[in-house]
Amino acid sequence: MTLNHDRTEDLVRYACQDGLALITLARPDRANAVDLPTARALGAAVDRAANDPAVRAVLICGEGRRFCAGGDVAAMAVAADRSGYLEELADTLDQALQRLAALPTPVVAAVQGSVAGAGLALMLSCDVIVSAASTKFLMAYAGVGLTPDCGTSYLLPRAIGQVRALELALTGRTLTAAEAHQWGLVTEVVDDEMLQKRALELGQRLASGPAFALGQAKRLLRAWHMPREQMGREEARVIGEAVVREEAVALLASFTGR
Repeated sequence: MTLNHDRTEDLVRYACQDGLALITLARPDRANAVDLPTARALGAAVDRAANDPAVRAVLICGEGRRFCAGGDVAAMAVAADRSGYLEELADTLDQALQRLAALPTPVVAAVQGSVAGAGLALMLSCDVIVSAASTKFLMAYAGVGLTPDCGTSYLLPRAIGQVRALELALTGRTLTAAEAHQWGLVTEVVDDEMLQKRALELGQRLASGPAFALGQAKRLLRAWHMPREQMGREEARVIGEAVVREEAVALLASFTGR
């Protein structure tokens, strides 16, 4: 499957075909590190996917050798007001990632090379994560005297547990793709040359699936704030709504042979 991009010069490219939106970080010369214009461009791409009724699944990629090196440290260093710039960057990117996680469609991430800093938050804002076998994962913040941002402190312990998250944050440990899979940080690991093919396969499968059911399953599983009793009531409400929708009616008829 070949997806034709709208404009190759964008910091973040957007394309959509057959219900699958492809959002690509396009700063390969900067390891797809995110500066303020890139954070805004990512937010715009997420909003475009959210507002496009044709989109049934999303695939997030990083162009070049690395998925995302996190925030652009070089841009931070030359900012006239470093504190103000970094706070605005972190908030802008975080808002984009929250909207990404809240999309009513499944989101696949294809990661390669390295995933560092806020790149981890971007990855964990996706629902299914496919990693190339050679990928490395690290927090990286302490190495430049900075602290976690963009929801990393919230997302990482929920993915791998508090003790392991603290180890990554405090010791600077770098995980291999195999370790990341063992820890529950990524969904699956594939040979490097198979990454794009496998991610596209998953994206296409999700795009062809029952959109309401998949989107609501994602929403329910991400509703960490909801008390157990409230969750049960919400599940009952949603399944009652799902069963009379066109997709469920057809699938249930096929399942029962009617």
